[in-house]
Amino acid sequence: MAQKRDYYEVLSVGHDATEDEVKKAYRKLAIKYHPDKNPGDEDAEDSFKEATEAYEILRDPDKRSRYDRFGHAGLEGMTGGSGIDFGNFEDIVGDIFGDFGDAFGFGSSRRRTGPRRGRSLQYDMEMSLEDVIHGKTTTIEVPRLETCTRCNGNGAEPGSRPETCPDCRGRGQVTHSQGFLTMSRTCGRCHGDGRVVIHPCGACNGRGVSRATRKIKVDIPKGVDTGFKLQLRGEGEAGTNGGPPGDLYVAIHVIPHDTFTRDENNLITSAKISFVQAALGAEIQVPTVDGAEKLTIPPETQYGQQFRIRGKGVPYYNHYGSGDLIVQVKVQTPSKLTPEQRELLSQFAQLRGEQETPEQEHSGFFDKLFHRHHEDDDDEIK
Repeated sequence: MAQKRDYYEVLSVGHDATEDEVKKAYRKLAIKYHPDKNPGDEDAEDSFKEATEAYEILRDPDKRSRYDRFGHAGLEGMTGGSGIDFGNFEDIVGDIFGDFGDAFGFGSSRRRTGPRRGRSLQYDMEMSLEDVIHGKTTTIEVPRLETCTRCNGNGAEPGSRPETCPDCRGRGQVTHSQGFLTMSRTCGRCHGDGRVVIHPCGACNGRGVSRATRKIKVDIPKGVDTGFKLQLRGEGEAGTNGGPPGDLYVAIHVIPHDTFTRDENNLITSAKISFVQAALGAEIQVPTVDGAEKLTIPPETQYGQQFRIRGKGVPYYNHYGSGDLIVQVKVQTPSKLTPEQRELLSQFAQLRGEQETPEQEHSGFFDKLFHRHHEDDDDEIK
């Protein structure tokens, strides 16, 4: 087997060539070697296929990256064994030539009367954090094109059927010859379909599809996040000429929560405690999505210290278990002290060897004690 040439060499472009430069290089070679311009020339046909294969790889960022790193070996196992899907050959050529290809005979020789897949749709759904944690089943309404039930999608009034287009004789294209040049273009009567409807369906006006709003049940799994898309196969718009329907993608947007911040599968919240609770320890109630949960605060807890409650976060998508709830403690400085309270705190300060200044008497000496940020700790609550 002959060794494949470097794809950049085939297209005569550098390794830093832009997408437009790759496209222009391929277009030039495709015009030169296209089989329609070189009938019976096997060398030209091979060159055309080689250029098309190179273009298919270098136009795709993922395939190009793999090729740049591993060469031809990096493309083994992909469609066709070479990285090019010749089943999409018409799309590749159409991407390059468009209407220009029709004019010079580069258009598809395949009639456009074959089955066509319906268009895929996207539905944007908002979800609360509670929905994410518990999962959600709902019914959505999706406007879409569906196969006409009156004509079963063929566009013809019941009792009649589409007929072969007399202008293009079912080819979808009409051809004109001017000397050595052959000009082809899409048939203006059937618009490339190859068939015409003499008696259009009264329900869909000959289109074969009609607009309807369909109610669809959707089961959203636990643990999803903004950006997640659920694919519902066959729930898009109807195909034409017997083609399959497209798909429906449900795009998730999670509404920010007032109490919890999400960090992957963990939830973060805060809890306020008093100076006494922080110093002596206490049991407090902290919020979770499923209700209040008891949390033990150990003695000598510092401002900003974090505690972890296992399994009270967001469930893992498609896996067992959940993340954790992380509670950050905020020690509150007491205000509006009574004379007795102030006297007791002054005694406490003296016992600790701390001397209050006149400024501290007015501002509250707890500003000095508790408005300091410490490094975060993770103390597990069992």
